[in-house]
Amino acid sequence: MLRSLLNRLFNRIWYKQSWPRYALMPLTWFYQAMIRLRRHAYERGWKPSNRYPLPVIVVGNITVGGSGKTPLVIWLVDFLRKAGFKPAIISRGYRGKASQWPQQVRADSDPVVVGDEAVLLARRCHCPIAVGPNRSASVEALLQHTDCNIIISDDGLQHYALERDIEIAVVDSLRRYGNGCLLPAGPLREPIERLKDVDFIVSNGIAERGEYAMSLRMHTACNLETGEVRELKTFTNGTVHAMAGIGNPKRFFSALHQQGLKLYEHAFADHHDFKAKDLAFNNTAPVLMTEKDAVKCQRFAHSHYWYVPVEAELNKHFGPRLLAALESKAVKSAVTPSATHSNTAGQA
Repeated sequence: MLRSLLNRLFNRIWYKQSWPRYALMPLTWFYQAMIRLRRHAYERGWKPSNRYPLPVIVVGNITVGGSGKTPLVIWLVDFLRKAGFKPAIISRGYRGKASQWPQQVRADSDPVVVGDEAVLLARRCHCPIAVGPNRSASVEALLQHTDCNIIISDDGLQHYALERDIEIAVVDSLRRYGNGCLLPAGPLREPIERLKDVDFIVSNGIAERGEYAMSLRMHTACNLETGEVRELKTFTNGTVHAMAGIGNPKRFFSALHQQGLKLYEHAFADHHDFKAKDLAFNNTAPVLMTEKDAVKCQRFAHSHYWYVPVEAELNKHFGPRLLAALESKAVKSAVTPSATHSNTAGQA
């Protein structure tokens, strides 16, 4: 409950030109000095970074909260696999409670141990996944135990200890950069100028100049208990409960409204640790949730619980230009799609 309240409070400050941000500016100036010093340390070699003999693509953002990274990672895995690569994913495993890292993630892994987003990626991508706070250690585990030949880092734009070949920044087209301030006065992890250094900017929604548009399509709902799949339009006869514990719940609710659904909206903090009581609403109307939330609600699912999968659609020029960027950086000269690093199967 406290996290949810704080989340709402900071969102009011970050995405409106409200006066309370001025009280936080001294902390923002200190934060800005620290991130500049940290990046300078990596650029000068004062802090070590690791490079590996296969291409690394980092998908991240410069703001706090959801922008659409996970659907883009899923799209990238499918696209690169079709292009002949053998992709693998690394991620932080945020809020995972494993006693040791890195951890291999499978479709049946416990989200309490490895994190909810990691389990979602395992269920959707069907590729090797290793998670942990030290992303270099995760890459090393994948190289040792899998035959992957390209790494996709889910988040990690600010994780400079891992060198990368391609940087993709995802931007929420509606919220953009909020009030333009760095944390904690605003939502920015790094200054907006950081985007000048990335290879691609993908906009979740309408793209501005120099960006590639990404749209998230929702057409069906899947029952958590039975696996039944229905068209979303079948839920338009009455009012449904819509719940989301993601970075931007309003985006999920708006997408359902656009499908013609009438909603009781229930917003939770990002990565909320759902309990059965959180879904004990005052009627048995269908409950629609995000796929990430469904990972944690599966263990106490009822027949009226449904999740809504999303599919990313990218600007048609993005994929070919991504492959061209990989080739221009000479990463394919070291690792071609058909090349492998290990013939050993095992656990990361």
